[in-house]
Amino acid sequence: MVELEQEVVGEIRRIALEELEWKGPVEPGHDLMRDLQLDSLGLTVMAVGLENRFRVKLSEEDAAGLHTVADLARLVATRVSASVGERS
Repeated sequence: MVELEQEVVGEIRRIALEELEWKGPVEPGHDLMRDLQLDSLGLTVMAVGLENRFRVKLSEEDAAGLHTVADLARLVATRVSASVGERS
């Protein structure tokens, strides 16, 4: 699961750089809104990018408990693992 979380963090970095034009570093401990300056539109772009890349569904309820890049990576990794389990 740790390897998957690292892959998700890498994708978060790519989305921040390429789609949101973020110029700074993106680290697991960074706060999504405070450190990465994501507003509701930025969070939506991030969620859609992750949904498309990892073939998972994220909801607004999911966002309620998310604060950091690591929180988001952990959620996506958990969803990926759950969807793989459903397919088996």
